[in-house]
Amino acid sequence: MPIHPLAGKPAPDSLRVHIPQLISAYYIRHPDAAIASQRVEFGTSGHRGSSFSNSFNEDHIIATSQAICDFRSIKGITGPLFLGKDTHALSEPSFATAIEVLAANGIATRIQSRSGYTPTPVISHAILCWNRKNHAQADGIVITPSHNPPEDGGIKYNPPHGGPADADATRWIQNRANDLLQKPGSDIHRLPYEKAMACDCIHETDFIMPYVADLSSVIDMEAIAESGLRLGVDPLGGAAVDFWEPIADHYRLNLQVVNPSVDPTFGFMTVDKDGKIRMDCSSPYAMAGLIALKDNYDLAFGNDPDVDRHGIVTPDGGLMNPNHYLAVAIDYLFQNRPDWPKQVAVGKTLVSSAMIDRVAQAIGRKLIEVPVGFKWFVNGLMDGTLGFGGEESAGASFLRKNGQVWTTDKDGMIMNLLAAEITAKTGKTPSGQYQVLTSRFGEPVYERLDEPADPAQKAALLNLSPDQINTPYLAGEPILAKITRAPGNDLPIGGLKVVTENGWFAARPSGTENIYKIYTESFKGRNHLIQIQQEARQIVAAVMA
Repeated sequence: MPIHPLAGKPAPDSLRVHIPQLISAYYIRHPDAAIASQRVEFGTSGHRGSSFSNSFNEDHIIATSQAICDFRSIKGITGPLFLGKDTHALSEPSFATAIEVLAANGIATRIQSRSGYTPTPVISHAILCWNRKNHAQADGIVITPSHNPPEDGGIKYNPPHGGPADADATRWIQNRANDLLQKPGSDIHRLPYEKAMACDCIHETDFIMPYVADLSSVIDMEAIAESGLRLGVDPLGGAAVDFWEPIADHYRLNLQVVNPSVDPTFGFMTVDKDGKIRMDCSSPYAMAGLIALKDNYDLAFGNDPDVDRHGIVTPDGGLMNPNHYLAVAIDYLFQNRPDWPKQVAVGKTLVSSAMIDRVAQAIGRKLIEVPVGFKWFVNGLMDGTLGFGGEESAGASFLRKNGQVWTTDKDGMIMNLLAAEITAKTGKTPSGQYQVLTSRFGEPVYERLDEPADPAQKAALLNLSPDQINTPYLAGEPILAKITRAPGNDLPIGGLKVVTENGWFAARPSGTENIYKIYTESFKGRNHLIQIQQEARQIVAAVMA
């Protein structure tokens, strides 16, 4: 995909979404459940859409909220439901709609006081802390479309394990919600907002300080404070905006929030590579504003609107590639958490860098490679068999210092603070630490491409078997593995991965667009990477024909 001329530049007024029209469309437009694109569809992180396209309207939130209430009932979930929201414009009315349904169903619901914002990892942390002490188990909902553009909305469900719901749960909720969309009526319970907020089951609480005060159990906050590191943070107008100053005050950090603005148009953003406003903290184009300030700080970082992603900016390296930082974090954590059991493993998604494989081998830890999606790390983090779970799209979480679970959803704040701990304890930035790794293991080149594919071709790629790959070589090297099921849990990866000694590619069809994604990596330089990409296209074209 070519880089848009506006990429990395301040967003012009012409790109800003008309918020009154967006909110009006949420209430006055209604989806047609007979049209697939207007139905509730849970992807890897919940249901997402826009009110302009009839894919995220009040009807969707009513139906999905009621479906979650029904799911709780059949599963016997009787503890509180922790409800959070991010700063997207559609999150505010969706949050109110969800409260109307939850209150009418008598669900004990906890929300941030004064209608504040709550990050995804904070909801996960709150669920786990409650469930550790109480028999009646809690769960949660987060109203967010993650880093998607300002016109989008989203809703996702976290069951009592605190992480993303598995496929069985999301399938049940999705199907129930679509049934309700088709035949709304007596099965939906709802109260007017003012009556809902007055119900005894709706409790305003403080999510901020319990999370902040507990950070010292997962990060060496004292070391960061004593180092005096000059830290800069850009919440990108997201739900972390009310968290960083309390963190700085509580732990006496030399930290500055460089952009405290909350604007539902996200008009303060620089434009992403495709010409859209997108709050992707792993994109150098979206993060151009913070990158420009890198020399003002010893370390700077950002988060996406629901704070489950991280972006690390260093004076000596700029914005780190997410794969690079995952490798550094793993190398550091497993050598600086003495209370973690020796059998605790490393978790990665199968499209993350093979640098992680080499690091895991060098530190003597088992590697658990899973399909794309953070939900595959939940059980391992819960029972402490995984010390770290990370994915290439800048999302990760890890255990407390004592080896117990912290969150089972991605936590961008602890990944940011870990970068500060690494710098404070080693004297090197994460970029500097990555250079140490490349001097030992080689320097990989990684790139993801998007290629066109019609529905039939995507289906063929989704259902292929390794036997369909006839070539014994990839880019001049013998093929060592042809993978359609993840080595870590033997589940379908939804595509193909082909591995050689010094390179690999993975091809996966998109669930929402007529494209397939090719992830590629080489430890032999860019020319070798280009050869992998060319041959990957040929291999995939043959199996999709």
